Amino acid sequence: MEINWFGHSCFRLSERGMASVVTDPYDSRAIGYEPLKLKADIVTVSHDSPGHNFISAVKGDPRIITGPGEYEMGEVFITGIQTDGAGKKSTEEKKNTLYVFDYYGLTVAHMGDLTRVPTQAEVEDLGPVNILLVPVGAGGSLNAAKASELVSLLEPNIVIPMHFATDASTADLEPLSKFIKEMGLAAYETIPTLKVTKTSLPQETRVFVLEFDRNRNGSS
Repeated sequence: MEINWFGHSCFRLSERGMASVVTDPYDSRAIGYEPLKLKADIVTVSHDSPGHNFISAVKGDPRIITGPGEYEMGEVFITGIQTDGAGKKSTEEKKNTLYVFDYYGLTVAHMGDLTRVPTQAEVEDLGPVNILLVPVGAGGSLNAAKASELVSLLEPNIVIPMHFATDASTADLEPLSKFIKEMGLAAYETIPTLKVTKTSLPQETRVFVLEFDRNRNGSS
């Protein structure tokens, strides 16, 4: 599997012979970065906001998934779970759907704009998470401390932070350094693309920071 980050909460997941997925495509006029030029078989939207729902940026007549449920396309199994705005007392709370993507047993969880740490019961509903794509920069989603708490609860093999301040973002977000400090890391290394298989997963949780993709359009 290959995972590329295009800034904010937008990733592209791809595996040979299986459906490609783009998560939370954004309108660059709303949150910065360069305009997206992506192609995918599936697009998931965590919530209705210009920073997360700009589906017209993704070409190829993709299947659009915008809410909770179970889905399957191109050998990829997707579970959407609504976390915020779900209860009777949460009518004014922003709705958020997190998604778990299952690629032949390699699971990736995209937490969307999650605003609170899930309960133990909700964590159990997620099942095992190999790769966690987690917001860390506050601005309407988890801050660094809550993101770190979520990592401790889920115990994924790999953590990829998202939704934090960068030199290309105009959104009011906190820097990645706060999350790195909360995780107790002295330093970190950025990589352009994460390439991983089920057998290559680290035994202990590792944080990988992806460089946001300035030049490629993710159309392959």
